[in-house]
Amino acid sequence: MSAPVLVINSGSSSIKYQLVDGETMEASATGLIERIGLSDSVLTHRHAGEKAVREDRFADYGEGLEAMVAAFEEHGTPLADAGLIAVAHRVVHGGERFVQPVVVDDEVERAIDGLSALAPLHNPANLEGIRTARKLFPKLPQVAVFDTAFHATVPERAHLYAVPSEWREEHGVRRYGFHGTSHAYVSRRAAELLGKSPKEVNVIVAHLGNGASVTAVERGRSIDTSMGLTPLEGLVMGTRSGDIDPAIVFHMHRQTGASFADLDAALNKRSGMLALSGHGDNREIEKAAAAGDRAAQVALEIYCYRIRKYIGSYIAALGGADAIAFTAGIGENSAEVRARALSSLVALGVDLDEAANAAGGPVISTPQSPITVMVIPTNEEGEIASQTAALLRS
Repeated sequence: MSAPVLVINSGSSSIKYQLVDGETMEASATGLIERIGLSDSVLTHRHAGEKAVREDRFADYGEGLEAMVAAFEEHGTPLADAGLIAVAHRVVHGGERFVQPVVVDDEVERAIDGLSALAPLHNPANLEGIRTARKLFPKLPQVAVFDTAFHATVPERAHLYAVPSEWREEHGVRRYGFHGTSHAYVSRRAAELLGKSPKEVNVIVAHLGNGASVTAVERGRSIDTSMGLTPLEGLVMGTRSGDIDPAIVFHMHRQTGASFADLDAALNKRSGMLALSGHGDNREIEKAAAAGDRAAQVALEIYCYRIRKYIGSYIAALGGADAIAFTAGIGENSAEVRARALSSLVALGVDLDEAANAAGGPVISTPQSPITVMVIPTNEEGEIASQTAALLRS
């Protein structure tokens, strides 16, 4: 029996959407609305192998979602006839309150809004999408699925920061972790490829995209993850710094007079691979490095070194791993990043098959490798739809 779910991911000026079967996790239509609020907005809708593009001005999320509804009516099955069971929304930060998907009501809306202090770049946009969809689809359940929820099982030894207790107790300062739907899906798929239950294996998932994180999954439960209070901590990313000495913020404030808002923007939007190489796209960085660009070569080495450090530490944290799974745009498509990130891990049980890695897997380790290394395409929207269907069945 099918369970069609409209999955919406609202960004600061964009909306990604998919029509997904919550039972099979397969998408029948996908779309992206970009540059909302500007004069040159673009909607790209894909259905049955065909692409439709509409260039217009979508002043706000309401106009954007109305254009999405029109795209479904013009290309394929109208949403009114799709048998939708719910509209599901990706919400980045659920804090300590939301550790499972939840049906949205006014109280949940207020709670998500209250968590915006922990994710000022993400939650307000996620919430705007929810509010707009509740008006547009008033008879359908609206379900929020949280990036942080999968990491609710991380123990105190890994999620507590050594900061004053009032910071933790009054202001929610702790490690939360993100990309939870991706880590949940990929770790479960890794177990399936091993022919085992998730409860029988330890998996390290490297979600490498413009945002990137590594998670240690022990028998189906997240026990440590590289991102922290916000998605800024951890790996070097496309435009985010990842781990730095926090005193750098105060040093730059004293030296330059820059406001904390400016420094926040610098670390989130002007740092990372962009700052190291001049490029924010890994494909351009690899191309420049191969052409002899010294800055790109150094940036690539730093990027992969940080991944390698986290993988090595999580092998130790897990007491040994059964699998390492690479996913997301860079993790799925860059054989060079995978090879560099795994170099010198032979002593920890990683024996990479270079030919299989170049071919893209799904298994890229040798048959003799104690740890099986995999490339697994992520399916965050499918996971969100699946969790939504399960919630409504319960």
